[in-house]
Amino acid sequence: MPVELIEGKLKTTLPVYLVAKDRLDAAGLASSSRAWATANGFSGQAGRTLILPDENGALAGALFGTGDGEGALAIGALARALPAGDWHFASTLAEPEIAAIALALGGYVFTRYGKKPGRTLRFSLPPGAEGAYVRRIADGVFLTRDLVNTPTSDMGPDELEKAVRTLAGTYDAEVSVTRGDDLVKKNFPMIHAVGRASTGAPRLIDMIWGPENAPKVTLVGKGVCFDTGGLDIKPSSGMLLMKKDMGGAANVLGLASMIMAAGLKVRLRVLIPAVENSIAGNAFRPGDVLVSRKGITVEIGNTDAEGRLVLADALALADDDEPQLLVDMATLTGAARVALGPDLPPFYTGDEALASDLAAASVAVEDPLWRMPLWKPYGAKLSSKIADINNVTSDSFAGSITAALFLKRFVEKTAAWAHFDIFAWNPSDRPYGLAGGEAQGIRALERVISKRYA
Repeated sequence: MPVELIEGKLKTTLPVYLVAKDRLDAAGLASSSRAWATANGFSGQAGRTLILPDENGALAGALFGTGDGEGALAIGALARALPAGDWHFASTLAEPEIAAIALALGGYVFTRYGKKPGRTLRFSLPPGAEGAYVRRIADGVFLTRDLVNTPTSDMGPDELEKAVRTLAGTYDAEVSVTRGDDLVKKNFPMIHAVGRASTGAPRLIDMIWGPENAPKVTLVGKGVCFDTGGLDIKPSSGMLLMKKDMGGAANVLGLASMIMAAGLKVRLRVLIPAVENSIAGNAFRPGDVLVSRKGITVEIGNTDAEGRLVLADALALADDDEPQLLVDMATLTGAARVALGPDLPPFYTGDEALASDLAAASVAVEDPLWRMPLWKPYGAKLSSKIADINNVTSDSFAGSITAALFLKRFVEKTAAWAHFDIFAWNPSDRPYGLAGGEAQGIRALERVISKRYA
């Protein structure tokens, strides 16, 4: 159910009372409302909503259980639980902006293919929440979700490029694209190798925005629009969600939207290697050796580890520019999901100040992240007998860490670099969003970037 957040007072609104577990008496309720809650077994259970009637049985408000402190994002469940109408929070909120964002995100519905948006809720923006901030954060998340949710039939390399151009047009950014065989001519050989078997030409999309003399912030997003696994083909079950393998690209575009909408004083660059990892007679093969943009030779141990290959060429280009901050985001490894599950993306960085800022921002905006180590000894697992490096290890251990170490080989000049191994998907409904494409880490990154470069 879409949620419209209204600044200023609405004429007539219904109250929502937030109730901690077993704290009905502290919620400021009338005795009749407390009696109704007790009769319905409501005691502030996390995520539960109870509609309040007046003495005539008409709608008079609602109770929402916050449990033992589930966090403000849990409030997003109200977007789907409340009847249509105009609402406000009955008390001051500890985290008004996160609560407002949660309401907006909880009301998201992907409607491109006919799903109905449902009724609309209107909510008074809670005091302490800045409407412009809430809107740009929600818009960035919605852009990410829309891109990930769109199937590859409508979101191949061509369509991903169009999405970048649309975003660039909104904020007067510049876009250049290196496409097809020009990738070889301009020294992006691994992007070309991964994508050349598809009918949709591989490409490197390069978007630039902001003053030339501003601090450089570069975002690199994995744009594998579909991943069959290549000649090391995935089983059919492994392909069901591969439309989301461009989730890194979708997330950096959502973050770019937030940055540009805020007018941050940065020279923003977004690099997206957009490909499909398909199968044809000209597909790259296990055992091939590719020469990367950086000159590092890479033996292909598995064609299903293609994301790190296209990222490597893009990172090498980004690193040449020596930005103050370089971030890459990718749906890179199943190992990250095994280690931390779908909701908690790992990030890797050797910059202690950046790691501290990300950890603090993650908590502040309720955007879960967890730092993982760039454990140098594991780099030996990527050794090759005939090339500088292999794209996979010979065992199944520490897959997310070794993938990050692979990427680190292509970033030498940029001190502040962070790699995010995201899932970009909710496997089941959450209070702040339905099952489907998801933004991960970009609200925390927006907080860090806005504080550094406001």
